[in-house]
Amino acid sequence: MIKLDILSDPICPWCYIGKTNLDRALEARPNHPFVIEWHPFQLNPDMPEGGMDRRAYLEAKFGGKEGAIRAYTPVMQAAERAGLAIDFESMAITPNTLDAHRLIHWAGLEGRQTAVVSRLFKAYFEDGRDIGDRAVLLDIAEGVGMDRAMTERLLESEADAEETSARDAHTRQRGVSGVPTFVIGNQHVVSGAQPTDLWLNVIDELVQQMSGDGADE
Repeated sequence: MIKLDILSDPICPWCYIGKTNLDRALEARPNHPFVIEWHPFQLNPDMPEGGMDRRAYLEAKFGGKEGAIRAYTPVMQAAERAGLAIDFESMAITPNTLDAHRLIHWAGLEGRQTAVVSRLFKAYFEDGRDIGDRAVLLDIAEGVGMDRAMTERLLESEADAEETSARDAHTRQRGVSGVPTFVIGNQHVVSGAQPTDLWLNVIDELVQQMSGDGADE
């Protein structure tokens, strides 16, 4: 098996698109060698705890309404190509994602990490839910079989908050400035929302290499 580390933020549309493209490749190649682990990267590490009005945030970030529209036009086109029904109009808040990343970490301890990541993306991009809201996070946790009461206790504490922020900062120190970023086998770095065909080629090459290594032995 080969480790596939994915640096991502659940409010990053390119991360959602990239995951969707990767998922299609994994479904088409059930013999893929990947063991996936998700890692924290906050697009907005200084976001206020309660988040911000999304429209105001985007206009401030991209220099007004026209700048925001220009920045998001390629996102909408790529989402449509990926077959994603992103409802930008229903997304009222740009949240702080520290708690969401804590939840992803705890889900990983139970082998439910990708399921939680999938539900976070859907909740934010398709259902217009505020994934900075702990009630929403608890619904997501319970929906994948995590203990709701235990998760609530963890969220109400500072458990893993400092560690999550430190992991995010460490990633930036190592030169990662955007997501999604994929690290294959701790050696090869692939940045951006890559198309499904690229992942199919990567999987096929890896499987062929592994088969060759087995034959040599």
